[in-house]
Amino acid sequence: MATEKKYKISVIVPAFNEEKLIAPCLLSMKSAMNVFTDSGWDSELIVCDNNSTDRTADIARESGAKVVFESVNQIGRARNTGASVATGDWFVFVDADSHPSPGLFRDLCGVIRGGKVLFGGATIRFDRAPFSARCVVNLWNLVSRVGKYAAGSFIFCEVSAFREIGGFDQGLYASEEIDLSKRLKRVAKQRGKTAVIIHRHPLVTSSRKIHLYSSAEHLKFMVRALVGWRKILGNRDECHIWYDGRR
Repeated sequence: MATEKKYKISVIVPAFNEEKLIAPCLLSMKSAMNVFTDSGWDSELIVCDNNSTDRTADIARESGAKVVFESVNQIGRARNTGASVATGDWFVFVDADSHPSPGLFRDLCGVIRGGKVLFGGATIRFDRAPFSARCVVNLWNLVSRVGKYAAGSFIFCEVSAFREIGGFDQGLYASEEIDLSKRLKRVAKQRGKTAVIIHRHPLVTSSRKIHLYSSAEHLKFMVRALVGWRKILGNRDECHIWYDGRR
């Protein structure tokens, strides 16, 4: 009887000025990570403090996470820095304002055990949002599942593939997860594998940006990004919704 392969999972959390939300989020992540322990797998929780000016790093340490520092305030770079010290066979990138459930991580274990998937993500659900925002996220979930594009709040991938493509593109300040998905899909095809968006247990994530920024601000950014993709997404000031520190 063949022995089941054991894996190590590195959960990597980029965090910039997240002292208001990170403690309960890390608590939910650690609780969900018990699924890996129950499977006989190893795991680690890494938080990349992305040059925070509040107590984000201290709270992360108090929560039992390994904390690394990245001075350049950029989401993709923070994820790459976290990955640079990770020792797992698979990376799971989760945003610091999100709550993965045991059910989601249990489904992830099943995907990894299947051996056919190279990378993927999960459908998402806002913790609180108006009807219009729920409609938008439902549309995104459909696009995500059909196109195999991982939402930035939850991305998982096999480590060698991540290393092969050089991780997240540090020339992008937003939509870096779409770019990563495109490049990983090419590697998956070369290796005879595929991608999957887990959907039975959506990732619960904060809807704060819906409340902190107007619909006009969101629409303006989306239109400008569609028209001048690389120029806009490669400019930190244009991607202010992620970087202006509004919390």
